[in-house]
Amino acid sequence: MKNIVQTLLSLALFSAATLVGHAQPAPKILVVDMAKLYDGHWQTEEQNAKLNHDQQLAQDQLEQLNKEGTALVDQYKELDEQSKSPALTTEARAKAQADAQKKVEEIQRKQTDIQTFQTNTQRSLQQRIKTFRDLMLEQISNAAGKIAKDKGATLLIDKSGPSLIGVSNIIYSDPAYDITDEVMKEINKDRPAASAMPAPGKTDTAAPAVAPAAPAAGAPMITVPGAKK
Repeated sequence: MKNIVQTLLSLALFSAATLVGHAQPAPKILVVDMAKLYDGHWQTEEQNAKLNHDQQLAQDQLEQLNKEGTALVDQYKELDEQSKSPALTTEARAKAQADAQKKVEEIQRKQTDIQTFQTNTQRSLQQRIKTFRDLMLEQISNAAGKIAKDKGATLLIDKSGPSLIGVSNIIYSDPAYDITDEVMKEINKDRPAASAMPAPGKTDTAAPAVAPAAPAAGAPMITVPGAKK
């Protein structure tokens, strides 16, 4: 009987030791702010500066197209008035009317050019931003993942994204488990000397608003009163 009890005890201890040996380690969860890392990456700042520059060039070109369209509208109005002037001969009025109709066609072509320019410019900028964002987020994720692994983390959570009800997915996290600053140093360690951080208050590298296609404030709309489109 004593031997049986000892045997059962030994089996129990062995089973317990086996369970302990196969037990999963306690989870270690870290958090990171991916939005902050993306915005704070030196390459993001440079890319935004380039996009803002190109956006301004597109805006200038759009304003020039609108000026050209306005000039065509003024020419049309003058010809339209001539076609109705009793001081002109019948032949002169007919010629002015024909020239006015040709001017309408020029205006319509200019309208098409402007709309095409707007569409192509916006599509191009959106594609550039998406391609760059996807590449940068992949690089940042790799850097954050490496640091998390080095720290023995079993899970790394992005705290920047909102939930379905518009609040952060992380209601509270101990700052000691936030590796955002550490990852920020890692991704910016290769910042070129010429790529300095902008001075406080400057917005030269602010993320571009992807809407360069809209006419500038006060830009004339190319319309022809009474003209058939």
